[in-house]
Amino acid sequence: MPLGVVKGNWPLLLGMGVLMLGAGLQSTLLGVRATLEGYPPAVTGLIMSSYYVGYLVGTRIAPPLLRQIGHIRVFAALAAVASTAVLIQGTFINPAVWAAMRLVSGVCFAGIYVVAESWLNDRATKENRGRLLAIYMLVLYVGLGAAQFLLIVSDPTSATPFMLVSILITLALVPIVVSAQQIPERAMPSKVRLLDLYRNSPLGVVGLTMSGLISSIIFSMGPVYARLSGLQTHKIAAFMGVSILAAVLTQYPIGRLSDRMDRRTVIASVCIVATAAASTIALLHAIPDALLVILAALFSGFALTLYSLSVSHVNDKLEPNQMVAASSAILLLNGTAAAAGPLLAGGLMGVFGPHAYFATLATLTALLLIYDVWRKSRRGPVPPSLKAPFVRSQPRA
Repeated sequence: MPLGVVKGNWPLLLGMGVLMLGAGLQSTLLGVRATLEGYPPAVTGLIMSSYYVGYLVGTRIAPPLLRQIGHIRVFAALAAVASTAVLIQGTFINPAVWAAMRLVSGVCFAGIYVVAESWLNDRATKENRGRLLAIYMLVLYVGLGAAQFLLIVSDPTSATPFMLVSILITLALVPIVVSAQQIPERAMPSKVRLLDLYRNSPLGVVGLTMSGLISSIIFSMGPVYARLSGLQTHKIAAFMGVSILAAVLTQYPIGRLSDRMDRRTVIASVCIVATAAASTIALLHAIPDALLVILAALFSGFALTLYSLSVSHVNDKLEPNQMVAASSAILLLNGTAAAAGPLLAGGLMGVFGPHAYFATLATLTALLLIYDVWRKSRRGPVPPSLKAPFVRSQPRA
């Protein structure tokens, strides 16, 4: 990556890195604090799902705002509202208030993602787009992973970590506003029917759905599982941090492998490893903490590549002029599934206990594996000459 490309985009990259520290800490903090307050897992799942409902709203209202007032102002406004929402959560310890503010957070972060990615797409060229987006995703994952360890230096039973989240979100504004740069407005992509997308790439669409469920369960209910399993705060931080950072190591090699062979085979292989790791944890009722963290990292490191693999598989079946139009349907599909994930896992954990967390994850990856094998029996692989480049990205929700 030429130094000039990074230098020209450092305000956005730095701002998003700081923002992810706040976002990552907020999600884990709410899960841990909810268990400390005695909220049932189903209630916690409802609170967490509210974020993804807000996310869906945010993806619809942010683009018109960008056209009307510009990227930097939208970023600043949404970050300010998100910072305020966190402070309200720290002030009023109430499930209804938390759910409402979690929804507001989802709206704000979805809009911020739209700002960031439209900014990068405008600045990128055909020669550096892949590398620039790769650095962007690396910044997001490192920020989310490092945020988990901030829980160690703050008491989750106090208002301190809520204030810390608010500070980080507010600080993310500084490099963006100081840069004083306004990127050109971009036209909104046209809509595409989900049914047509499914006809073109059934496995890609199902993979995106499963990815939305899995990723939202990991980020939202992972801290709840860890706390209900008896882990202390520092071990919860390690459990979540290692799980998220594992995806940093696996994205590139798995993506490169999928460019060289049938993506369906790679998706199936990822599902096999993820299912084995999650099933082992679910079946072993007494498992050492170190082994739990290792197996959780193994699951997340593989399972969190499913979104990128699925997006790439969908792109393999599209014409170049269809990819932008399809992106909005992809975000809608993944976000809708993500909204259901915490509700599903929270309800099952409320009935069957914390072990239902990994049992649910193992079931989802196993179902995707079965569907993958069935699709391979129905359709041949995409010819190598028609394969689109691997899209390294995380589930936006």
